[in-house]
Amino acid sequence: ASVFCVSLDPKTNTLAVTGGEDDKAFVWRLSDGELLFECSGHKDSVTCAGFSHDSVFVATGDMSGLIKVWRVDSKEEVWSFEVGDLEWMEWHPQAHVLLAGTADGNSWMWKIPSGDCKTFQGPSCPATCGRILPDGKRAVVGYEDGTMRIWDLKQGTSLHVLKGQDGHQDPLTCVASNQDGSLILTGSVDCHAKLINSATGKVVCVFKVESVAPKAPAGEGEEPESNSVESLGFCNVMPLAAVGYLDGTLAIYDLTTQSLRHKCQHESGIVQLLWEENSAVVYTCSLDGAVRLWDARSGKMISEYRGHAAEILDFAVNK
Repeated sequence: ASVFCVSLDPKTNTLAVTGGEDDKAFVWRLSDGELLFECSGHKDSVTCAGFSHDSVFVATGDMSGLIKVWRVDSKEEVWSFEVGDLEWMEWHPQAHVLLAGTADGNSWMWKIPSGDCKTFQGPSCPATCGRILPDGKRAVVGYEDGTMRIWDLKQGTSLHVLKGQDGHQDPLTCVASNQDGSLILTGSVDCHAKLINSATGKVVCVFKVESVAPKAPAGEGEEPESNSVESLGFCNVMPLAAVGYLDGTLAIYDLTTQSLRHKCQHESGIVQLLWEENSAVVYTCSLDGAVRLWDARSGKMISEYRGHAAEILDFAVNK
């Protein structure tokens, strides 16, 4: 069945973890595709999977909210916990700490393997996306009601809240931060991406893309064309940000002038985008089953990789 999530181990870049609709997750060796172990015991589709910053642990989470952590070298389960319906999960960038967001609006933080736990209570709607900022002390969480909060992980308090006109008008779909954590980008079903100063919690600017074709009014019983921001990220080497939309638009923005620099059109929706670590190259995967590399300076496509016969749901890039 469908594979929903893939991730590479950050330390050695030799292992991968994958989770799928068959309620299974596996850890693989990349060099020869050898299956190292199965992360067994899930009761629902595995939608989140990732390695700790030092690749000592791997965590897998299923839709029903069962999260398990395995020690990679011994292939043994060291911790598990059950939360409400799981929306997202992420490891801390410097510590054995796991953060997850659930459909009841809570974000959970655990020390692994001790299991010490803290919760951050959001509004009573799903915590749809989240990111730990590079300083490791704060996390940004987006919610279904269009609000965003920056949490102090140690104090368990909310440092900044964006709502109403400052927030989004529809659910948040994705959040990202630049390398030093000073800037945050949020993306939403409302098709806006907001650039936020993480220190002040203030909106610096709002990026919105005008639709390529004028939308025909929806006829009787027809769904209006839907669009939303699906993925976004900052370039590490230039002041650029990329925003990928469900209508297939990849927008490259210049952060210095806060203006649209390039629009790269895909035939079908963008699922995810990632910047190359040390260059102005952005990778996209889309619903047409292709991975593409774009030069963000020129807006030109560098290459296109095909091989899948259906939608790509996730991808990862090694160092």
